[in-house]
Amino acid sequence: MKRVISLLSTSCLLVAMNLASVGQVNAKDRIVFAGGPAGGTFQVVANAIQTYKPVKDMQDISVKAQSSAGSVENLRKVNAGKADFGVVYSGHVYLGLNGRMKNDPNKYENVLAVGYLYGAPAQLVTRKGSGIKSVKDLEGKKVGVGNAGSGAFANCELFFTHMGVWDKIERNAMGYNDAAAAFGNNQLDAFWLFTAFPSGAVIMAAQTNDIEMVDLGADATASGFYDQYPYFSKLKVPAGTYKGVDQDVPSFQDSALWVANKDVSADVVYNLLSTIYTDEGLEYMRGQKKTFKEMSVASGTNGIVTPLHPGAEKFWREKGILQ
Repeated sequence: MKRVISLLSTSCLLVAMNLASVGQVNAKDRIVFAGGPAGGTFQVVANAIQTYKPVKDMQDISVKAQSSAGSVENLRKVNAGKADFGVVYSGHVYLGLNGRMKNDPNKYENVLAVGYLYGAPAQLVTRKGSGIKSVKDLEGKKVGVGNAGSGAFANCELFFTHMGVWDKIERNAMGYNDAAAAFGNNQLDAFWLFTAFPSGAVIMAAQTNDIEMVDLGADATASGFYDQYPYFSKLKVPAGTYKGVDQDVPSFQDSALWVANKDVSADVVYNLLSTIYTDEGLEYMRGQKKTFKEMSVASGTNGIVTPLHPGAEKFWREKGILQ
């Protein structure tokens, strides 16, 4: 009887060892991808990469999207290794690397760029005939500057401070739609946005007023803004984007980047890029949100002014984007 029990125990042990062995073979490394608030574009990026079937079918990794407060939190999470990947504005990567984050002297040196996702352009809306042709003309005016705590507000403060007008305007911290409504009711002289175009808020404003858009590019160039903040890149809001705006309007944008912790395997980064930056992968991403129409191999390193992850460097070099 004891021998039978012994044989059964041995058999059970062998079965358990075999099951454990199978589990080890099939185990995937969990890769955390930090996105943003629910419903926001950052979170759409993380969710889209997590749910893309060729990514789900990868043998070695399992990507898990994780919500967050956004760019700054993602910078800190990725730097600390609490997230493997994340979406972070190029500006925050640059400022963090150089210890220039507002009220934060720490250097975030473990965050490396993977690729460009999309741009967030600055837009400043005024009424036609207002005489506001430059940011400096806003002195004494009522201006919507974005929600307090938002990237729009932070970049408005940054640019307007650089231009010497932040403390000379009547600031109204509010979201884009609220600003458009207040503008329509003549409660604001102008309002600022930092988002992809066309913006629904500007479209709404153009329905109730004849609008103009301020040439922010001229102000940025003449003031040395790009020298001080090299992560901003030049662009133009094309003529016809908004009703009544019939000429291209120069401006600047920050870039939303896919970033990785420096200790993430180069193979993991390379393989994910090789999966997402295919015709099928890019079509899938664009189907998740129109904002991703800018994603392409050709634009893959746009807006990046900080070091690339080795896996990304290998990928973009093979694609001929890096020399």
